[in-house]
Amino acid sequence: MNLHCFARRAGASAALVGVSALVAGAGAAPADVSSAGSSAPVIGPKGVGAVKIGKRYETLRRQNLIGKIRHGCELGGPNTRSAKLKSPLKGSVDFTLKSPRKLTNVTVFGGAATAKGVGIGATIDEITAAYPHAKVDHGSDEVFQVTFVTVPKADGGKFQFAVEVDSGKTTAIGVPFIATCE
Repeated sequence: MNLHCFARRAGASAALVGVSALVAGAGAAPADVSSAGSSAPVIGPKGVGAVKIGKRYETLRRQNLIGKIRHGCELGGPNTRSAKLKSPLKGSVDFTLKSPRKLTNVTVFGGAATAKGVGIGATIDEITAAYPHAKVDHGSDEVFQVTFVTVPKADGGKFQFAVEVDSGKTTAIGVPFIATCE
């Protein structure tokens, strides 16, 4: 399956923006679900903690929630932009293609969990127990070595988990989806 087809199935827009670290396994090592802690930012359908979908780059930067804006995935074209999340979060965010840059998605590798306590390190069984309407998609197992589990609005989403095929553990969580760039 080609990357464009994968992006469509994963819920990405035609302009791929993203995170190469997902497939390469870079970023934070998988931690226990409980490692995010009770005061950790909460992952929900509108974003992660104070990092909300639709917020402008300038606002997020002024609040010291993200790093400097930089070029995003080259497969998305010359106007893609992204930034790293700042502590306690580990991950990145992507922005719209035109100014003013507004947040389109968040990908987290650590430092947060959902309101139901599901975070990095969770298994598919733990995700589906907390979110019974979650859709498990094994279509990317061979190509990306991750299974995508999408939590629908009916269960309090939309957000998506990437569960590593080999370890069976969640390595990334994206709101509303996990952007990929290979």
